[in-house]
Amino acid sequence: MTDLRQMALDYHEHPKPGKLSVESSKSCTTQADLSLAYTPGVAAPVREIQRDAENAYRYTNKGNLVAVITDGTAVLGLGNVGALAGKPVMEGKAVLFKRFAGIDAFDIEVNAPSVASFIETVVNIAPTFGGINLEDIAAPHCFRIEQELSERLDIPVFHDDQHGTAVIISAALLNALELQGKVLSSVKIVFLGAGAAGCATARLLKVMGANDITMVDINGVIHTGRIDLDKLPADLARSTFARTFNTSRLSQKQVD
Repeated sequence: MTDLRQMALDYHEHPKPGKLSVESSKSCTTQADLSLAYTPGVAAPVREIQRDAENAYRYTNKGNLVAVITDGTAVLGLGNVGALAGKPVMEGKAVLFKRFAGIDAFDIEVNAPSVASFIETVVNIAPTFGGINLEDIAAPHCFRIEQELSERLDIPVFHDDQHGTAVIISAALLNALELQGKVLSSVKIVFLGAGAAGCATARLLKVMGANDITMVDINGVIHTGRIDLDKLPADLARSTFARTFNTSRLSQKQVD
């Protein structure tokens, strides 16, 4: 582990710090090039975008540019390390966008004193981007952030810890069920953990046809009688006598 740690630090530091850089996609070698890239030539696309905002997708990189945004509250398995400490991870996600999809991405780390201020920050910078990728934001406020941004913005909003994980887990489960000769609608599914990833996966599985899903958090089964239900994913609460992870694995008849 010591060797891996040092290798990782060296990788991130040399030959220059970080994993990202910005390069021009147009020729900028001559005076003529520069007069088109900046003033006076740049005024032409400015006027076209002012006339029709959709022209931003023709004359700028907006359509191929994603913002990878975090507040640093749930970075990998390290917890609330803060926005700045989350930057290596956000740079890494931007590298993955470029490496596997040819998509440019800017990492953006936000020190936000409240959920509302984080949301407003993202809304205010959204015109730059063609999509928003939320990353490593803790539950439960990640749910509100994703929902409000999706409602307020006219570009895709994706929370990797919810949507990305949900897609992968659902695909793996379908493959496992096929190998077992089972179907999603007839199996009993128990989630040990009700964070961002677990809740998003459960919701996707319900849409796909799962009928028997039980969520279990640190206080036990999320059931409709919980007094703290207002702080929980109420749409995933179920009417059941099961109260612990062990009883959640039993049939309702056994619990009764």
